[in-house]
Amino acid sequence: MHTVAVVVVPPVMSFDVTIPEMVLGAAEADGGPAYELLLCAAEPGRPLETVGGLDVVAPHGLDAVRGADSVIVVGSGGRTGIERPVLDALRAAEGTGKRVAAICTGAFVLGEAGLLDGRRATTHWGLTGDLARRFPAAKVVPDVLYVTDGTVLTSAGAAAGIELCLHLIREDHGAAVAAGAARLTVAAPPRPAGQVQRLEDPLPAGPDVSLAETRAWAVRRLGEPLTLADLARHARVSTRTLTRRFHAETGYSPLQWLLHQRIDRARELLEGTALPMEQVARRCGLGSADSLRLHFVRRLGVTPSAYRSASRRARPVPSGGPRTPGLPASSR
Repeated sequence: MHTVAVVVVPPVMSFDVTIPEMVLGAAEADGGPAYELLLCAAEPGRPLETVGGLDVVAPHGLDAVRGADSVIVVGSGGRTGIERPVLDALRAAEGTGKRVAAICTGAFVLGEAGLLDGRRATTHWGLTGDLARRFPAAKVVPDVLYVTDGTVLTSAGAAAGIELCLHLIREDHGAAVAAGAARLTVAAPPRPAGQVQRLEDPLPAGPDVSLAETRAWAVRRLGEPLTLADLARHARVSTRTLTRRFHAETGYSPLQWLLHQRIDRARELLEGTALPMEQVARRCGLGSADSLRLHFVRRLGVTPSAYRSASRRARPVPSGGPRTPGLPASSR
């Protein structure tokens, strides 16, 4: 079981504290829980200052960080003067190669610890300017969901923290386990890190306007040569209207979104089947092994073969492979 120390730095949003437990706690691998979570603070056992009205008490001290496999920092409100024991614990964790992540304003704690120097990082879109001014050695990336730079990860607020935790699950246990955790928490399957934080119209005007049904229809047909016209025909709108609404709801054009879904399907097939590359490419709609390789290298920085070799879940399976579920796409 992978142990995660969740370091709470007040003031903290009550919801942010619950995100790692809610998402990582829903992940199951090899027939049991995939993670053990330890809630830690510089002053364990005492109520911590929160935003949201709920009391938060961390039962563990910072000693728990030393024995953890990964660390997630929540809270701080972007304040200065973070307690030295917290900063020392984070420096020591990163120094021993542990993965250190931050949700929302936790990025400011990593900055105070010097862990963002020379690294790409992000935080809530309203605070990225402050992050860049306070930590000029960091390469602040505004308006993305989360950023990974080596063993240090940062995310925007609230829902982006969920995306970050789903990304951690996918990296540790594969796309299928991450998708299972997403279903249990009634979250969307993990979205790409570079998706924008702010959408033009994140809440559709009504169910008759949302393209969720069309996206779910497309996910069930990833192996088919879908075109922009096919999507527009299913949604019963013009291609121009489809493109505008698609971008408003997902942050992507229809064909960009479709490509991301196909790559994610390919990841599931590479992790959970022994299918040849040509068959993987056909089943996810990428056409050929060469096309699969091209898109994998562009998006993930590795070849499909290297990804399969590194995947914990890659193992021989009966011919035909396991069931590949048609996961509903995000309606956000």
